[in-house]
Amino acid sequence: MVGSAIVRQLLAAGHPQSHIVTRTHADLDLTDQLAVRSFFAEEQPEQVYLAAARVGGIHANNTYPADFIYDNLTMQVNVVEAAFRHGVKRLLFLGSSCIYPRMAPQPMAEEALLTGPLEPTNEPYAIAKIAGIKLCESYNRQYGQSHGIDYRSVMPTNLYGPGDNYHPENSHVIPALIRRFHEARIAKSPVVTIWGTGTPMREFLYVDDMAAASVHVMNLPKQLFDQYTLPMLSHINVGWGSDISIADLARAVSRAVGFEGSIQFDTSKPDGTPRKLMDSRRIHALGWRAQTDLESGLSRAYADFLNTHVPSL
Repeated sequence: MVGSAIVRQLLAAGHPQSHIVTRTHADLDLTDQLAVRSFFAEEQPEQVYLAAARVGGIHANNTYPADFIYDNLTMQVNVVEAAFRHGVKRLLFLGSSCIYPRMAPQPMAEEALLTGPLEPTNEPYAIAKIAGIKLCESYNRQYGQSHGIDYRSVMPTNLYGPGDNYHPENSHVIPALIRRFHEARIAKSPVVTIWGTGTPMREFLYVDDMAAASVHVMNLPKQLFDQYTLPMLSHINVGWGSDISIADLARAVSRAVGFEGSIQFDTSKPDGTPRKLMDSRRIHALGWRAQTDLESGLSRAYADFLNTHVPSL
């Protein structure tokens, strides 16, 4: 999802398609170190956007914790090491808002990293993403001056939009709700049940806004980037700027899909972190702000779902 949006952003900025190198998971398994090294040796990229990750919602994180930590750690290590080995001077690593402590002060500033326990339901994934930040920082500290590398990290809030994963069990909250409300509308079901109490607050960012932020941060002059970061606190939050309860989100998705039944909540299921709102003042000071409001974004996301997934359901 994010990789495709970054490609759209690069094309819109005037970069020729022939200058953009991409691989699908079917083409290149990033957990295969030899395959990753061969890719870099053959393609010799000048810049790298590391958007690939194994991702999922609460159910997926709880069910496959070993897969989440192993796959993400391995992909990150393989790509960053191969990028350095083959002379890549600038790389952008995409993390996640789950890197912050479960009870971090809201909104969560970059300085909250490593100040408290993580949310248990996605701790393995969060640990992997924290390691990715520290991997980039460590390469910068050891090789920045001697090799001229500049590896940066951005931490997006919850993303949604075209190219999302709509798996009935392993998807994030917005694509899961889109699929559930769509299927309920088609089946004329009177009610849709949502996990949890509906009270947790979440922030959501349209994926093309995240892509714009990624390109923006990648292209910042090093002197300007260094003014707002530290060698061991270099990541930058990327958020919309406000949050919404899961209950209100469910109502917004139901409106976008056209579901007219009722919504109930299964309070026996976990809520996850009570609130996750990003402090995005750093990236705002660096000249970027999100453009796509939730209502517009949900309409576009549902249109993508209808175009790409409904025929196969």
